[in-house]
Amino acid sequence: MNTPLAEATTPSLEALKAYSRAWKVLHTAGDAAALPFFKRAIDIDPKFAIAHAYLGRIYGDIGESELSAENNTKAHQLRDRATDGEKFFIAATYDEQVTGNLEKAQETFELWGQTYPREYEPPGLLSGAIYPVFGKYEKAIEQANRAIALDPYVPFGYVNLATAYQFLVRLDEAEATYQLANERKLEIPDMLGQRYDLAFLRGDKAEMEQLVALGRGKAFSIPDHKALVLAYSGHLQQARRTFRRAADLAKQAARRETAALFEAGAAVLEAFSREFIRGEARRDGGTESLQEPGCPVCRCVCTGLRGRIFPASDSGKRSGKALPRGHAVRFSYLPELRALQALNHDEPAKAIEALQIAAPYELGTPVSFFGGLYPVYVRGEAYLDEHQGAEAAAEFQKILDHRGIVATDPIGALAHLQLGRALVLTGDKTKAKTAYQDFLTLWKDADPDIPIFKKAKVEYARLQ
Repeated sequence: MNTPLAEATTPSLEALKAYSRAWKVLHTAGDAAALPFFKRAIDIDPKFAIAHAYLGRIYGDIGESELSAENNTKAHQLRDRATDGEKFFIAATYDEQVTGNLEKAQETFELWGQTYPREYEPPGLLSGAIYPVFGKYEKAIEQANRAIALDPYVPFGYVNLATAYQFLVRLDEAEATYQLANERKLEIPDMLGQRYDLAFLRGDKAEMEQLVALGRGKAFSIPDHKALVLAYSGHLQQARRTFRRAADLAKQAARRETAALFEAGAAVLEAFSREFIRGEARRDGGTESLQEPGCPVCRCVCTGLRGRIFPASDSGKRSGKALPRGHAVRFSYLPELRALQALNHDEPAKAIEALQIAAPYELGTPVSFFGGLYPVYVRGEAYLDEHQGAEAAAEFQKILDHRGIVATDPIGALAHLQLGRALVLTGDKTKAKTAYQDFLTLWKDADPDIPIFKKAKVEYARLQ
């Protein structure tokens, strides 16, 4: 096999060989390709603690939260069989991906890095999984550079560095980072979605098409990002079809939760385009995977957006599974859901109050391929309902000012329209017209029957 053996705790030489092969594949072909080898290591040695932990980590990174929790919990139970260094990884990943206690996970990763300063994993994971969630992008850059210095031939350090630059809208530095990875022949399928977002932000359509061609048959991330770009310009019918293709690919690979997430994306797009029409259900019958295990959060948020009201405490029961305890649930999804419920009850002040808990984290990275700054958007909606134009304008301007975080998410386009509406409330019709024009330019050839698009054109005509 000619694969150097990794350092890991197992009495089985065959399990160690499979684990070592998994690591090599992970660094050359990405998460999905490495999964069978980590599984093989565990099949040979079911008590291989660190192999369970890395399998859980990968499942979490690709959006399979139930399998992630199962393997991380198993690793946590077996941690007495691990070395001290392995125990750091097991404990931190358990808190990150099972309990959702990111503050504790951060402390553990930082202590690991201090204890073993020559280990690549602590700065690598801090830069990719911890600091960006808290919006600490400068610290992410610092740690990503440290990870690259420790091992310049691990591709994930470059991904973490480039995305941190992107979130700060330092697009040239992000592009240079990907070019460096390319020169070192470190490109993996997992990079394609991030590179596509960057090309979109740079307005490089040729690069976007090239990445689509490169990703064909290799990654789920390109079709779903392409669907968001279509929706960004108001092509919702094409976006829904593209999301369905991405979901079909995920189902073929037995990635049920990933498939459900893509279908949730389609549902969220429609909800935004209909402006939270009360009681309006999707008409295309494409939500069956939202019932899948591990998807209660997606289902609850989509249901809240569509205006069907039920208590947040009951939402997990209705999905057949308790809501996970993750950071995103506590500080993003549930506050959004409660705020949307309040808006559907015509209680905007209550919606604003519900979103207070999200405020310290709302400039952190999206927890999936969509959803970044949604608490900000919903808060802006609440201020509009309250007729507080200046406050609403500040929220929507925040979205426009952080386009590196929003990337391809269609709220980046819708924020122009909502800013225009907010400015009308302030009496500044000149700036309001500009905001409306920006939106209508982005949606110049949008599907003509979208409710929010038709309303926008009527509202803009009144300003003339």
